[in-house]
Amino acid sequence: MDIQQPLLLVFTVLGGLALFLFGMQIMTDGLRALAGDRLRDIIYRSTGNRIAGLGLGTGLGFLMHSSATTAMSVGFINAGLLGLAQSIPVFMGANLGTTLSMQLISFRLADYALVAVATGFGLSLISSSPVIASTGKSLLGFGLLFNGMGLMSGAIEPHRAMLVPWLTLIDGSTWIGMLSGILAAWLFTAVVQSSGATIGMTFVLISGGILTSLQQVYPIVLGAHLGTTTTAIIAAMGCGIEARRGAAANFGFNLFNVGLALLAAPLFIRVIQLSSDSVVRQTANLHTAIMLAAALILLPFSTRIAFLMRRLLPSKVPVAPSSFLAPDLIPRPESALVAVIREQRRSLDILMNSLDAAREFALTAAQRHAPRDLRSNELAVNEIRDASEAYLTQLTQRSLSHRQRLLAQYLSHITTDVERIGDHIIHISDKIEDQRRTKDAVYDEVLQAALMQLFDGARAVLRATSHALNPDAATFPAAALEIEVARDAFANRSQTIRQAVNDRVAEQLTMAKAGLFFSRQALVLEELVRHCGVIAREQQQPFFSLNPSKLDRVEPPARTEDSPPDGDHGATI
Repeated sequence: MDIQQPLLLVFTVLGGLALFLFGMQIMTDGLRALAGDRLRDIIYRSTGNRIAGLGLGTGLGFLMHSSATTAMSVGFINAGLLGLAQSIPVFMGANLGTTLSMQLISFRLADYALVAVATGFGLSLISSSPVIASTGKSLLGFGLLFNGMGLMSGAIEPHRAMLVPWLTLIDGSTWIGMLSGILAAWLFTAVVQSSGATIGMTFVLISGGILTSLQQVYPIVLGAHLGTTTTAIIAAMGCGIEARRGAAANFGFNLFNVGLALLAAPLFIRVIQLSSDSVVRQTANLHTAIMLAAALILLPFSTRIAFLMRRLLPSKVPVAPSSFLAPDLIPRPESALVAVIREQRRSLDILMNSLDAAREFALTAAQRHAPRDLRSNELAVNEIRDASEAYLTQLTQRSLSHRQRLLAQYLSHITTDVERIGDHIIHISDKIEDQRRTKDAVYDEVLQAALMQLFDGARAVLRATSHALNPDAATFPAAALEIEVARDAFANRSQTIRQAVNDRVAEQLTMAKAGLFFSRQALVLEELVRHCGVIAREQQQPFFSLNPSKLDRVEPPARTEDSPPDGDHGATI
């Protein structure tokens, strides 16, 4: 074989693998778009009990694969939208669900791959319906996935004799072969971040006659179980401690099922071999059986697992408050509106921590982890915004009074402005990093003190905004005036400070480049404060008020969008 043939083989296999992964990603994106905001609601509702969490996690894992589901769950934990104990059944279900999707792939559907590609592309291209377009996208991904497997299989099969010796080390009948196979599959899965790709490649090797027995496949399946946890671990980096504990619990679950499979290997192999004569089907059944056995054993102990994770990963940082957006409040619109207000205040508290971290980062270069922590908080605030918008959308499907309808609109605007405040905090952090990397832009003591004054002024405005969004306060919603007072004070201080810096630059007491960066940073803080002012303006709208007498009133779903208002114009708490 000349040099071209091995290269062609390698790139054909890599191209087939890329097509497989690309198809899986497209299929997952299509299914997520098809689920829309319901996906987040499904996650919330899964926290009711362990069995519901396992079942819904299994459904999500089947549709989206475990990597996407566990990464999304980590994000929800980080945002306080999902508790640690409630997330563990979801993690178990996600891992189980992805084995069911591989069950589907194990059937011989490659002959229909191009039919799925053509149909899916046609639907996504010509349809104006989001549902049909998303369905088409999922079909397109499904077809590309099988096309990738076909490419890999066709490339490998002619070279079976050459490849067999390389895979002799992977053999579950010996401990060396078992551990070697687990390590190799673990590393491969960690690199591609998809256990589905590893199992799919295994199907290809079996179809090509290179892997011929369940004993050879056994360690590959176990390594894939460990490798798939990489996505959640990466997603948890830079997140809060609860999110990191969630990723650790996901890894612990997979480590447990691998240990269980190692101890009970003879039993699993004997039973799975009876399930089918096809090694491909045996592989899919083994993949599912191991996950199912581990889930059934550990599910009753999910609360204790959460307790164990907190003991193994202790932290002095208190756990962030959980979400106020309880689904069972939706039938009581007034209570649900209060929950949205509380949720925005929770976001503002997260952002105050971010602003403090950005201030410390500006003060000293020793705070190297500040940008990572800021981005973790930003992701949390983004999740809260999306959850709040979905919650308000659900709420407006009920019968609402005229005041409640307008208040829902105002709160929707506020969620956007709160999220934009988070964007500006990230922006100021980026500006500080740019300034530090730039030669001749070092701040002297005067410039540093001036920047700290601007940070303190911005924090005062942010604190006033958080205080104003407290529905329990006697001054709600009149406290919005405090935001405007703090905003005006900041505007005066900023104007004075910027003029003083400009004078120093003109007198060559401060380097021009340092003055330029200071001006950019001040502008970002001014934009942050401007969004607080917009929130104050929304809160001073005529119908931005709450009616205590309606807090426990249950309202039916709206019959039509033109239902007449109930005459409630609101009363201030």
